[in-house]
Amino acid sequence: MTQLSDYQDKYHCINFARDDDGVLEITMHTRGGPALWGTSLKSLHAELGHAFRDVADDPGNRLVILTGTGDSFIAAMDPEENFHEPDLAHMWIRIHEEGLALLNNLLAIPVPMIAAVNGPALIHAELAALCDIVLAAPTAEFADLAHVPGGAIPGDGVHVIWPMLLGPNRGRYFLLTGERIGAEEARQIGVVGEVVTGDGLMDRARALAAQLAANPTALLRHTRTVLAKDLRRKMLDELPSGLAHEGLTMLLPQPE
Repeated sequence: MTQLSDYQDKYHCINFARDDDGVLEITMHTRGGPALWGTSLKSLHAELGHAFRDVADDPGNRLVILTGTGDSFIAAMDPEENFHEPDLAHMWIRIHEEGLALLNNLLAIPVPMIAAVNGPALIHAELAALCDIVLAAPTAEFADLAHVPGGAIPGDGVHVIWPMLLGPNRGRYFLLTGERIGAEEARQIGVVGEVVTGDGLMDRARALAAQLAANPTALLRHTRTVLAKDLRRKMLDELPSGLAHEGLTMLLPQPE
Protein backbone atom coordinates (compact mmCIF):
# COMPACT_ATOMS: atom_id res chain seq x y z
CA MET A 1 0.00 0.00 0.00
CA THR A 2 1.43 3.36 -1.06
CA GLN A 3 1.76 6.13 1.52
CA LEU A 4 2.56 9.82 1.13
CA SER A 5 5.96 9.28 2.70
CA ASP A 6 6.84 6.89 -0.14
CA TYR A 7 6.64 9.62 -2.80
CA GLN A 8 6.61 12.99 -1.03
CA ASP A 9 10.30 13.63 -1.78
CA LYS A 10 10.59 11.36 -4.80
CA TYR A 11 10.28 13.86 -7.65
CA HIS A 12 12.44 16.73 -8.87
CA CYS A 13 9.64 19.02 -10.05
CA ILE A 14 6.55 18.09 -8.02
CA ASN A 15 5.75 19.10 -4.45
CA PHE A 16 3.09 17.39 -2.34
CA ALA A 17 1.26 18.56 0.78
CA ARG A 18 -1.76 16.92 2.42
CA ASP A 19 -4.05 18.21 5.15
CA ASP A 20 -5.89 16.29 7.86
CA ASP A 21 -8.96 15.87 5.62
CA GLY A 22 -6.95 13.98 3.01
CA VAL A 23 -6.79 16.88 0.54
CA LEU A 24 -3.55 16.48 -1.41
CA GLU A 25 -2.03 19.50 -3.14
CA ILE A 26 0.19 18.74 -6.13
CA THR A 27 2.31 21.75 -7.09
CA MET A 28 4.32 21.63 -10.31
CA HIS A 29 7.55 23.59 -10.51
CA THR A 30 10.87 23.69 -12.31
CA ARG A 31 13.93 24.09 -10.10
CA GLY A 32 11.71 25.77 -7.54
CA GLY A 33 10.25 28.32 -9.96
CA PRO A 34 7.33 28.38 -12.41
CA ALA A 35 6.75 25.06 -14.14
CA LEU A 36 8.36 24.59 -17.56
CA TRP A 37 7.89 21.61 -19.87
CA GLY A 38 11.01 19.56 -20.64
CA THR A 39 11.91 16.14 -22.00
CA SER A 40 14.71 15.00 -19.69
CA LEU A 41 14.43 12.26 -17.08
CA LYS A 42 14.00 14.98 -14.45
CA SER A 43 11.27 16.87 -16.31
CA LEU A 44 7.54 17.11 -15.72
CA HIS A 45 6.94 14.94 -18.78
CA ALA A 46 8.98 12.14 -17.22
CA GLU A 47 7.71 12.49 -13.68
CA LEU A 48 4.02 13.40 -13.73
CA GLY A 49 2.72 10.04 -14.97
CA HIS A 50 4.59 8.19 -12.23
CA ALA A 51 3.46 10.75 -9.66
CA PHE A 52 -0.18 10.39 -10.67
CA ARG A 53 0.13 6.63 -10.24
CA ASP A 54 1.56 7.08 -6.74
CA VAL A 55 -1.29 9.45 -5.89
CA ALA A 56 -3.85 6.99 -7.25
CA ASP A 57 -2.41 4.13 -5.19
CA ASP A 58 -2.45 6.08 -1.90
CA PRO A 59 -5.72 5.50 -0.01
CA GLY A 60 -4.96 8.50 2.20
CA ASN A 61 -5.79 10.87 -0.67
CA ARG A 62 -9.47 11.91 -0.62
CA LEU A 63 -9.29 15.01 -2.85
CA VAL A 64 -6.55 16.35 -5.14
CA ILE A 65 -5.69 19.95 -6.03
CA LEU A 66 -3.36 20.42 -9.01
CA THR A 67 -1.64 23.77 -9.49
CA GLY A 68 1.50 25.49 -10.71
CA THR A 69 4.10 27.74 -9.11
CA GLY A 70 4.27 31.51 -9.18
CA ASP A 71 2.39 33.26 -11.96
CA SER A 72 2.02 30.41 -14.48
CA PHE A 73 0.56 26.93 -14.67
CA ILE A 74 2.82 25.73 -17.51
CA ALA A 75 3.67 28.58 -19.86
CA ALA A 76 6.83 27.59 -21.75
CA MET A 77 9.30 24.89 -22.69
CA ASP A 78 12.37 24.27 -20.55
CA PRO A 79 15.64 24.98 -22.41
CA GLU A 80 17.69 23.09 -19.80
CA GLU A 81 15.85 19.79 -19.41
CA ASN A 82 16.54 18.18 -22.80
CA PHE A 83 16.38 14.51 -23.75
CA HIS A 84 19.53 12.42 -23.31
CA GLU A 85 18.92 10.02 -26.21
CA PRO A 86 21.08 10.36 -29.35
CA ASP A 87 18.21 11.52 -31.57
CA LEU A 88 14.47 12.15 -31.66
CA ALA A 89 13.63 8.68 -32.94
CA HIS A 90 15.29 7.02 -29.94
CA MET A 91 13.82 9.61 -27.59
CA TRP A 92 10.29 8.86 -28.79
CA ILE A 93 10.32 5.33 -27.38
CA ARG A 94 10.44 6.81 -23.89
CA ILE A 95 8.21 9.78 -24.66
CA HIS A 96 5.52 7.43 -26.01
CA GLU A 97 5.46 5.49 -22.73
CA GLU A 98 5.47 8.67 -20.66
CA GLY A 99 2.66 10.12 -22.77
CA LEU A 100 0.46 7.11 -22.11
CA ALA A 101 1.17 7.23 -18.38
CA LEU A 102 0.67 11.00 -18.13
CA LEU A 103 -3.02 11.13 -19.01
CA ASN A 104 -4.14 7.57 -18.26
CA ASN A 105 -2.71 7.79 -14.74
CA LEU A 106 -4.20 11.24 -14.17
CA LEU A 107 -7.62 9.86 -15.08
CA ALA A 108 -6.96 6.78 -12.92
CA ILE A 109 -6.78 8.90 -9.76
CA PRO A 110 -9.89 7.59 -7.98
CA VAL A 111 -10.90 10.78 -6.15
CA PRO A 112 -12.15 14.18 -7.35
CA MET A 113 -9.55 16.57 -8.75
CA ILE A 114 -9.54 20.37 -8.68
CA ALA A 115 -7.27 22.34 -11.01
CA ALA A 116 -6.18 25.75 -9.72
CA VAL A 117 -4.86 27.38 -12.89
CA ASN A 118 -2.70 30.15 -11.46
CA GLY A 119 -1.61 31.66 -14.77
CA PRO A 120 -1.04 30.80 -18.43
CA ALA A 121 -1.51 27.12 -19.33
CA LEU A 122 0.02 27.15 -22.79
CA ILE A 123 1.78 23.78 -22.72
CA HIS A 124 -0.29 20.70 -21.87
CA ALA A 125 -3.26 22.72 -20.67
CA GLU A 126 -5.25 19.49 -20.88
CA LEU A 127 -3.79 18.54 -17.48
CA ALA A 128 -6.06 21.19 -15.97
CA ALA A 129 -8.98 20.58 -18.32
CA LEU A 130 -9.13 16.88 -17.38
CA CYS A 131 -9.75 17.72 -13.71
CA ASP A 132 -13.30 17.61 -12.35
CA ILE A 133 -13.36 21.27 -11.26
CA VAL A 134 -11.29 23.92 -13.02
CA LEU A 135 -10.64 27.24 -11.27
CA ALA A 136 -8.64 29.98 -12.95
CA ALA A 137 -6.92 33.20 -12.02
CA PRO A 138 -7.84 36.17 -14.24
CA THR A 139 -4.37 35.96 -15.82
CA ALA A 140 -4.88 32.36 -16.92
CA GLU A 141 -4.89 31.54 -20.62
CA PHE A 142 -5.42 28.20 -22.31
CA ALA A 143 -3.59 27.21 -25.50
CA ASP A 144 -1.80 24.28 -27.13
CA LEU A 145 1.54 25.70 -28.24
CA ALA A 146 3.50 22.46 -27.89
CA HIS A 147 2.10 20.76 -30.99
CA VAL A 148 1.16 22.29 -34.36
CA PRO A 149 2.68 25.71 -33.51
CA GLY A 150 5.80 23.85 -32.34
CA GLY A 151 5.96 21.49 -35.32
CA ALA A 152 4.41 18.39 -33.74
CA ILE A 153 1.23 16.38 -34.35
CA PRO A 154 -1.39 17.02 -31.63
CA GLY A 155 -1.83 13.34 -30.85
CA ASP A 156 -1.03 12.94 -27.16
CA GLY A 157 -4.53 13.41 -25.82
CA VAL A 158 -5.11 17.03 -26.80
CA HIS A 159 -6.90 15.69 -29.89
CA VAL A 160 -9.34 13.97 -27.52
CA ILE A 161 -10.11 16.60 -24.91
CA TRP A 162 -10.19 19.92 -26.79
CA PRO A 163 -12.71 19.05 -29.54
CA MET A 164 -14.84 17.55 -26.77
CA LEU A 165 -14.73 20.72 -24.68
CA LEU A 166 -14.81 23.34 -27.43
CA GLY A 167 -16.84 21.51 -30.08
CA PRO A 168 -15.36 19.85 -33.17
CA ASN A 169 -14.78 22.97 -35.26
CA ARG A 170 -13.55 25.28 -32.51
CA GLY A 171 -11.45 22.44 -31.11
CA ARG A 172 -9.70 21.86 -34.42
CA TYR A 173 -9.19 25.59 -34.89
CA PHE A 174 -7.73 25.81 -31.38
CA LEU A 175 -5.23 23.00 -32.02
CA LEU A 176 -4.22 24.12 -35.52
CA THR A 177 -3.74 27.81 -34.85
CA GLY A 178 -2.39 28.01 -31.30
CA GLU A 179 -5.36 30.16 -30.29
CA ARG A 180 -5.21 31.51 -26.74
CA ILE A 181 -8.43 31.49 -24.74
CA GLY A 182 -8.50 33.84 -21.77
CA ALA A 183 -9.86 32.94 -18.36
CA GLU A 184 -13.19 34.73 -18.66
CA GLU A 185 -13.97 33.35 -22.10
CA ALA A 186 -12.94 29.90 -20.86
CA ARG A 187 -15.51 30.28 -18.09
CA GLN A 188 -18.21 31.42 -20.52
CA ILE A 189 -17.72 28.44 -22.81
CA GLY A 190 -17.54 25.90 -19.98
CA VAL A 191 -13.83 25.03 -19.83
CA VAL A 192 -13.49 26.80 -16.46
CA GLY A 193 -15.94 26.64 -13.57
CA GLU A 194 -14.91 29.85 -11.82
CA VAL A 195 -12.54 32.76 -12.37
CA VAL A 196 -11.20 33.77 -8.96
CA THR A 197 -9.98 37.35 -8.68
CA GLY A 198 -7.27 38.69 -6.42
CA ASP A 199 -5.07 36.29 -4.49
CA GLY A 200 -7.88 33.94 -3.56
CA LEU A 201 -7.37 31.12 -6.07
CA MET A 202 -5.86 28.57 -3.69
CA ASP A 203 -8.19 29.65 -0.89
CA ARG A 204 -11.15 28.93 -3.14
CA ALA A 205 -9.68 25.61 -4.25
CA ARG A 206 -9.13 24.60 -0.63
CA ALA A 207 -12.63 25.71 0.34
CA LEU A 208 -14.20 23.59 -2.40
CA ALA A 209 -11.97 20.67 -1.43
CA ALA A 210 -13.03 20.99 2.21
CA GLN A 211 -16.68 21.13 1.16
CA LEU A 212 -16.31 17.94 -0.85
CA ALA A 213 -14.16 16.26 1.80
CA ALA A 214 -17.12 16.46 4.20
CA ASN A 215 -18.64 13.60 2.20
CA PRO A 216 -17.84 9.93 2.85
CA THR A 217 -14.79 8.58 1.06
CA ALA A 218 -16.88 5.98 -0.78
CA LEU A 219 -19.09 8.72 -2.22
CA LEU A 220 -16.03 10.68 -3.41
CA ARG A 221 -14.39 7.69 -5.04
CA HIS A 222 -17.51 6.40 -6.78
CA THR A 223 -18.43 9.89 -7.95
CA ARG A 224 -15.01 10.25 -9.54
CA THR A 225 -15.51 6.87 -11.20
CA VAL A 226 -18.73 7.84 -12.93
CA LEU A 227 -17.53 11.34 -13.86
CA ALA A 228 -14.26 10.13 -15.38
CA LYS A 229 -15.60 6.99 -17.08
CA ASP A 230 -16.18 8.43 -20.56
CA LEU A 231 -12.91 10.38 -20.50
CA ARG A 232 -10.96 7.27 -19.51
CA ARG A 233 -12.60 5.21 -22.26
CA LYS A 234 -11.95 7.83 -24.93
CA MET A 235 -8.34 8.23 -23.83
CA LEU A 236 -7.74 4.48 -23.77
CA ASP A 237 -9.25 4.18 -27.27
CA GLU A 238 -7.57 7.17 -28.92
CA LEU A 239 -4.38 8.05 -27.06
CA PRO A 240 -2.17 5.15 -28.29
CA SER A 241 -2.91 5.75 -31.97
CA GLY A 242 -2.62 9.51 -31.52
CA LEU A 243 0.83 9.12 -29.98
CA ALA A 244 1.80 6.77 -32.81
CA HIS A 245 0.90 9.43 -35.37
CA GLU A 246 2.77 12.04 -33.36
CA GLY A 247 5.80 9.77 -33.30
CA LEU A 248 5.84 9.64 -37.09
CA THR A 249 7.09 13.23 -37.17
CA MET A 250 10.13 12.14 -35.16
CA LEU A 251 11.21 9.96 -38.08
CA LEU A 252 10.95 12.70 -40.70
CA PRO A 253 14.09 14.57 -41.75
CA GLN A 254 14.47 17.70 -39.66
CA PRO A 255 14.94 21.01 -41.50
CA GLU A 256 18.46 22.36 -41.44
